[in-house]
Amino acid sequence: MYQLDFPWVLLALPLPLLAWWLLPPYREESASVRLAFFGDVAQAAGLEPQPGAVILRTNRLQKLLAPLCWGLIVLALARPQFVEPPIQKVQPARDLLLALDLSQSMDTRDFRDPQGQLETRVAGVRQVVERFVERRTGDRIGLVVFGDAPYPLVPFTLDHATVRTMLGQALPGMAGPRTALGDSIGLGIKLFEASKAPDKLMILLSDGSDTASRMPPARAAEIAKEHGIRIDTIGIGDPNATGEAKVDTTTLEKVAETTGGRYFFGQDQAALTQIYTTIDQLAPQNQKTLSWRPKRELYYYPLGGAVVLVLGYHLVMFVLVSLRRWKRREVTP
Repeated sequence: MYQLDFPWVLLALPLPLLAWWLLPPYREESASVRLAFFGDVAQAAGLEPQPGAVILRTNRLQKLLAPLCWGLIVLALARPQFVEPPIQKVQPARDLLLALDLSQSMDTRDFRDPQGQLETRVAGVRQVVERFVERRTGDRIGLVVFGDAPYPLVPFTLDHATVRTMLGQALPGMAGPRTALGDSIGLGIKLFEASKAPDKLMILLSDGSDTASRMPPARAAEIAKEHGIRIDTIGIGDPNATGEAKVDTTTLEKVAETTGGRYFFGQDQAALTQIYTTIDQLAPQNQKTLSWRPKRELYYYPLGGAVVLVLGYHLVMFVLVSLRRWKRREVTP
């Protein structure tokens, strides 16, 4: 659509008429000599006296172009614009960080798929998390894996294909055989420091107890709470195992409770799928839509038109005057 940014400028259109009606005509006086016998001298010389006042007259072309140029100039001052269709940009309002345990125990084949077949824990987790990532189209997602130490695999991004690719390449033991649960939360806090999203959610999955962290998980959870980070924790594996192989459900529950998140336990792939479905429902995709309408300035069209008309008029008058002078020279003997 077309619009004028300053439509009130059009009120200046009748200003030349008002000036012509209200202001007195311009008069200029010059020194002269009054002769009592001027008529006799002019008659003797065969000349016809002209009026003493010289009145500048306008031709028809000037009468046509003057109001037209004034209208174009006023129109340019009103700043005509073409407003293009609105452009919308969807901006994620939540950053979601996935923290996955890749200690050696994740290679244990005690996880059952929906058909009841045994598979490794990491294989079952990988399938469920990849489907979860596919559904979260409106969130920026980051990926952290931890073993002896935490490692960022993917920073926060909307390129979910890359997140799924890195998930597919995740192998047990690639980060070390032990479990650094507290340090993984600490790394997540650092990643969230550069985030400007109002909602920050971390989903932490582990199948063992903390055996390698320099920062206790409880303390890391308190710091996460101070930074406005909510942590949902998921425990998998055998809660009845002993030693490092036992999933530390108490610590995971404490971390979730401290940060205002929830704790879940998944004993097989079906249960884990339900857990991520529940998290998907509890934390619906949060987006902020930005909309604006680009504007193209058009003032140079009427302004350029006025300049072209003025220059064209003077060019035409120059040509006409030149032709008249040339004809006079041909007539003069």
